[in-house]
Amino acid sequence: MARPRQPLLDRRRIVEAARAVIDGEGLPALSTRRLAAELGVQGPSLYNHFATKDEILDAVADSVTATVDTAAFATLDWQEALRHWACSYRRALAAHPNIVPYLVQGPGRRPAALAMADTVHGGLVRAGWSPARATHIGAALRYFVAGSALVSFARGFLDDPELYAGHPHLHQAHRIAGRQHSVDEGAFTLGLEALLHGLAAEYDRSVAAQGVQR
Repeated sequence: MARPRQPLLDRRRIVEAARAVIDGEGLPALSTRRLAAELGVQGPSLYNHFATKDEILDAVADSVTATVDTAAFATLDWQEALRHWACSYRRALAAHPNIVPYLVQGPGRRPAALAMADTVHGGLVRAGWSPARATHIGAALRYFVAGSALVSFARGFLDDPELYAGHPHLHQAHRIAGRQHSVDEGAFTLGLEALLHGLAAEYDRSVAAQGVQR
């Protein structure tokens, strides 16, 4: 029996192709017709694996979430675990910024996203945080990480000294775009440490004071 010219279609190939389209051209570029063309198949073939386009998007979003490292919640104290998780989460989202607006809508039915939420929430509750406060902390970190991955502060400035001539406090602003990495990374690190510092102060007041060990 002759071997097929085109490798058999499976969920992994569909997700990888969809992610490549989204990474390269953004969410609006993805359609089932476009995806079928990229894979060299007819559109109905996709529906043997995914019932709807939204299911494909869910799978793409979850494939990104699956790369986030949450292992620190099993071995480190809650502050270090949050730091490791936030940095890994940001790296994953920054590598695929075009899927972020869809991904951050919430875990829905996505297995990797639910597993991540469970690990983070469980780690915080074990450390002594109340379930309600653990939910707030997880949400706050997700807001911060998603925002930092979605946009670049540095890219908002242009390399044009004359543009800022009338703004005396922005006379060096034209240099920011050329320092995107250091500016954006520095801002993320500063914000994350400020969040963790504030949470540590609250922990000492409301949790450690009640005799719960970190």
